[in-house]
Amino acid sequence: MLEQLHIALIQTPLVWEKPKENRKVLQQKIEAVTPETDLIVLPEMFPSGFTMNPAAVFETMDGKTVSWLQQWAKKKDAAIMGSVVIKENDCFYNRLLFVKPDGSVLHYDKRHTFTLAKEDEVYAKGNHKVIIDYKGWKICPQICYDLRFPVWSRNVEDYDVLIYVANWPKKRIQAWDVLLQARAIENMSYCIGVNRVGLDGNDYEYSGHSTVYDALGKQLTYSETEETLYATLDKSELKKYREKLKFLSDRDSFTIK
Repeated sequence: MLEQLHIALIQTPLVWEKPKENRKVLQQKIEAVTPETDLIVLPEMFPSGFTMNPAAVFETMDGKTVSWLQQWAKKKDAAIMGSVVIKENDCFYNRLLFVKPDGSVLHYDKRHTFTLAKEDEVYAKGNHKVIIDYKGWKICPQICYDLRFPVWSRNVEDYDVLIYVANWPKKRIQAWDVLLQARAIENMSYCIGVNRVGLDGNDYEYSGHSTVYDALGKQLTYSETEETLYATLDKSELKKYREKLKFLSDRDSFTIK
């Protein structure tokens, strides 16, 4: 178990519907990540951008992007996560992949497909919340629109880190900022958001605002430009906050249908 977890957030523009080109660009960024990094986080749909044309870019779980992630996770001795358009059982999924250095692959399928962009009409939604155990840290992965639904992310599992990967547009970026901080505070956990920058194929602009908040809502890192951000998460600090402020003990019980 690691007392500290070193995180790298890759905030980048994405080439529209060009997985090979995006892997090439991201490979350079991953290669440059500092050696002490334990976890590298990429944006939502990092091989393609947030496309509603999955037939043009889909991959499978034994496809090129998965093997590429496995290769680089091993080479950097760090886990890598981000979402990819995956086809499985004749359905398309906006699937977050979490690839460990040993090559094992865990995944989470986006539950809240973005109806405003008609994502719900082309992608099947997931129905399972996922908690990943990595180096003694419990991580809850989520994708973009999930951020607006606090019941789904409620910390009933005593996870340590909540991570959102996104393509969240500039015109609604204030909501991104506020909701990420709120998720950290209400769940007494670290909360990480990784967004992209630049223009997509529909001329939507993205302004980044990738960030990390601690359990009290303090911002640890932030950027609006193309860059790799770093943060160190501290298990002892998290434990100290939770022992002093026992807010999670007062959680409501509930079920999700």
